[in-house]
Amino acid sequence: MKTHNKPRLAVHKFSSCDGCQLAFLNLGEPLLDLAERVDILHFAEAGMVDENAEVDIAFVEGSIATPEDLGRIGRIRTNSRYVVTIGACATAGGIQALRNIHDAQSWVRGVYAKPEHIQLLATSTPIAEHIKVDLELWGCPVNGYQVVSAVNALLLGHVPIQDAASVCQECKRQNIVCVLVAQGRPCMGPVTHTGCGALCPRFQRDCYACYGPANDTNIESLGKRFSQLGLSSNDVAARLHFINNHTEPFRSAGEAWRKKSKPGQQP
Repeated sequence: MKTHNKPRLAVHKFSSCDGCQLAFLNLGEPLLDLAERVDILHFAEAGMVDENAEVDIAFVEGSIATPEDLGRIGRIRTNSRYVVTIGACATAGGIQALRNIHDAQSWVRGVYAKPEHIQLLATSTPIAEHIKVDLELWGCPVNGYQVVSAVNALLLGHVPIQDAASVCQECKRQNIVCVLVAQGRPCMGPVTHTGCGALCPRFQRDCYACYGPANDTNIESLGKRFSQLGLSSNDVAARLHFINNHTEPFRSAGEAWRKKSKPGQQP
């Protein structure tokens, strides 16, 4: 039997695309260094399977979407010293949480030949709505730097300090020309938490808020600016209700804009 002289780690998957787990695998050499320092007991994507292992740190990707998920996340919390959610699905419900504001059953009936075999909860929700979460790492997906920093900090007994700046501030640091001002693109950078390194604006694309809401956001003003750019009320709502639709203040702001849509306007 293997003895555990090193800290123990697990990576669990719920309803998600696996992108945040790939952030681990794409680390390359830092992943090999991490494997020297910890015992990875459960990480199905990498071949280690022991879902009920007792660990020091459990990383969780994905949202709670099925009845089975509810029981499983409870066991993970019991077996883990720290629980860290990684990515938009685990922290904010993800794209699949769009079904929370639509008729999800009609989607199921339209996609599956035998929808009676699809067991879903009424909503798709973030992990923190069901158990205590010690640290949330935003992103779609998270990046390797976040993961390694979190491991280093937690193993030393403290929660890592996260940059509280918005993507706009990150653009200024890198001398990136503002795509909202210069090109009239509906960029979510003013209300989005940094962490990506302003990846999209760096390549002349508008931010779509994959790292969640920044602190002290002025979403009302940004929505009005998007409207001035020619976006319909539903288009503004769609920008707010994309990846992190189940988290505030994106959720309520998006609902407010959707209510402004004209009768007959496509959602």
